Amino acid sequence: MELSVPSRSVGISPASAKLPKPNLRVSLRTFLPQINPLGISIYRLSSQIMDSHSQKPVPCSSSDQNNGSPATASPSSVISVGRIGEVKRVTKETDVAVRINLDGTGVADSSTGIPFLDHMLDQLASHGLLDVHVKATGDIHIDDHHTNEDVALAIGTALLQALGDRKGINRFGDFSAPLDEALVHVALDLSGRPHLSFDLQIPTQRVGTYDTQLVEHFFQSLVNTSGMTLHVRQLAGKNSHHIIEATFKAFARALRQATEYDPRRLGTVPRFVTCLLHQMILTHIFYHV
Repeated sequence: MELSVPSRSVGISPASAKLPKPNLRVSLRTFLPQINPLGISIYRLSSQIMDSHSQKPVPCSSSDQNNGSPATASPSSVISVGRIGEVKRVTKETDVAVRINLDGTGVADSSTGIPFLDHMLDQLASHGLLDVHVKATGDIHIDDHHTNEDVALAIGTALLQALGDRKGINRFGDFSAPLDEALVHVALDLSGRPHLSFDLQIPTQRVGTYDTQLVEHFFQSLVNTSGMTLHVRQLAGKNSHHIIEATFKAFARALRQATEYDPRRLGTVPRFVTCLLHQMILTHIFYHV
C-alpha cells in the first residue's frame, strides 16, 4: 500500500490539466519493522517516532484505543518502576513487615526468628527473581505457628498488591524442581480464586526446630490472601529438608513464570495499530514535504 501526494499545479485549468507525477511517495514498508515471531511492540515504535521528531503523535480517538482488549503500559515502563507490594501486619502475637518487588533481582533480606523459614524465603527470592524483605517478631517462645502464618498472610497480601490489575501477565506457572532424591511439582494460577491442593509426604515432624506441618499452613495462608490457585505434588523424595526446599524452589519458579509479561498480550489492538501507522505517515509528510 502506497500513499501518493501530488504536487500543486498553478495557473492550469482543471479541465485541461494533466496532473504531474507525484513528488512524494510514502510506503507503509517504510514504517513497518521486521515482524518479530513474538509480536510487534507498538510502544517501542511509538516512542521512536516521538524521539525522532520531539513531538507527541496525534492522539487516536478513545474508541479506537479501547476496541477489544485494552492496550496497557509497556512492560519496560512497568519494570523500570517495579511492581511493589508493602504490608505491615500487627496482631497480639506478631509484628510483621513485608516488602516484595516482583521485578527484582533476587535480593533476600528476611528475619523472622525462624531460621528454616528464613532459608526458604531466600529460595523464594533467588529462584523467583523477587526482592523479598521480611521482618517479623512473634511469640516463637510458644511455637512458630503464629509467626509462620502471619508472615505468609503478609506475603500473600503484598503479592496481591504488587500484581495490581494483572493485565498482560502470563497468569499461569508450572515447574518441577529436583533436589537430590526429591522432586516436587507446582502448578499455579493467579486467578483471584484462592485454592490449595497440597500433597507432600514429609517423613519427619521437624527440620531443625521447624515443625514440618507448618509448610502446608504457610502455603494455605499465602493462597488465601493472594487469590491464587495452587497445586503442590511430591513426585519423589525421602529427605524432609530436600522435599520442603524443592517445594519452595518450584513455587518460586512457577510464580516467576506467572507474573512475567506475555509479549503477545501486551502488544496491541488491531485498530490501535492502524491508527498509529496513520499518525506515522502524517508525521513523516509533515516533516519531509
